[in-house]
Amino acid sequence: MTPTALDPLRFPLEGSRLIEASAGTGKTFTIAALYLRLVLGHGDDGAAFARPLTPPEILVVTFTDAATQELRDHIRTVPDWPAPGVQFRDITPLLQDPKVFRIMTDAFVHRYMDPKLRPDVVAGLDARGFILGAVIAHELNVGFVPIRKKGKLPFTTVEETYELEYGSATVELHTDAVKSGDRVLLIDDLIATGGTMMAGKKLLEKLGATVVEGAAIVDLPELGGSKHLKDSGLPLFTLVDFAGH
Repeated sequence: MTPTALDPLRFPLEGSRLIEASAGTGKTFTIAALYLRLVLGHGDDGAAFARPLTPPEILVVTFTDAATQELRDHIRTVPDWPAPGVQFRDITPLLQDPKVFRIMTDAFVHRYMDPKLRPDVVAGLDARGFILGAVIAHELNVGFVPIRKKGKLPFTTVEETYELEYGSATVELHTDAVKSGDRVLLIDDLIATGGTMMAGKKLLEKLGATVVEGAAIVDLPELGGSKHLKDSGLPLFTLVDFAGH
């Protein structure tokens, strides 16, 4: 099979340098379709090839500057929403584009294939964390649990209240969502002040789980949330950051 024989919709990164991986041989390959676990490269004779990806052989996956820019270009800034002075970072254009959605998903999936980071469960924060978390959990072949705003879950819950700039909010988790000793990946679309992710972390820990990492597409570092979370001992992984609020 040659790279030109591949369906460009199913293999949108064909011929690109958006994502690279170092294999055990020390060679660097272009990953054409991490989502479908296929490696495109060139043999010693220069001939192009495509072959299945075996996750243990991939040592390092690099999310390149070109891929980061691709994501950034698909995150829309909406001024003065939901309140004057707020620059809202809208990820819906990213989700609408199948190529960019796949780039983003694969960046998370292949990070958490690493046995050191691989979770038993993915927990998503209300509400866009549900979209990302469910897809990533499916690809990792692990379960997904939602952390919801108060009053939205039907079964017995634990809850955690956290402070907002004006007032407070409460999130809940089903008491049977995780069990003691579970390793959990906690995910949201964006980290601003960090209050929601911190509350989610505390909920999971109340049930005896360990949050191995917090993850998001976007970080707004000037709001201080990512620093606060890191200072609390929570490792973070984000794909892009934006200056300002």
